[in-house]
Amino acid sequence: MARILIVEDDARMGALVAEGLRDEGYDVEVVDNGVDALIAAANEDFAAAAIDVMLPEMSGFEICRHLRARGSTLPVLLLTARDAVEDRVLGLDSGADDYLIKPFAFVELSARIRALVRRDAAAPKSTLRVAQLELDSATVRASVAGRPLPLSTKEFALLRLLAARLGETLTRDEILGEVWGTTHHIDRNIVDQYVSYLRRKLDPTAAGVQIVTVRGAGYRLIEQS
Repeated sequence: MARILIVEDDARMGALVAEGLRDEGYDVEVVDNGVDALIAAANEDFAAAAIDVMLPEMSGFEICRHLRARGSTLPVLLLTARDAVEDRVLGLDSGADDYLIKPFAFVELSARIRALVRRDAAAPKSTLRVAQLELDSATVRASVAGRPLPLSTKEFALLRLLAARLGETLTRDEILGEVWGTTHHIDRNIVDQYVSYLRRKLDPTAAGVQIVTVRGAGYRLIEQS
């Protein structure tokens, strides 16, 4: 079930949009301000967001800019009563994917959301999320609950491999082949060394994941219960 974020400070409008989308089978979360929108987007996996432009304190344009600045590819539909060409250009330049003028028919909003969800589902995914851990292969950046997690290239590659095969035990030879590209002329202890590096940097409580040693076999990444 696709999850949709609605950012709307008009409680009645937010409730109507949410009800309509839920009737169409979406899982919907509604927030009424930019700060809560950014927190929700950082901590949950949404297929698309519909964001009102005219919000208190932080506009929809600013929310889009913040999302894109931290590398989020969340598809965004801006909702606004401002229909001037320059406003639409500003919205698209801020990182929005689409723009819908108020008042609108719900069927049009629904069609725009469907298009964004289809586009997002078809796009190749460079970002991998497990619990509070996020790994972006396009930028080789890691974060925990939205906060940067500084990693070397090899540390990132090792952690992403473990995350991509969550719960699966990987032998040292498998890890060497995937991360270092070969098992020849490399001391297998280097895997243990890099696992140690990751454990020093990765707080299991904050990240919600932990690297576990499987004695005599290798390593695996598990979610914290």
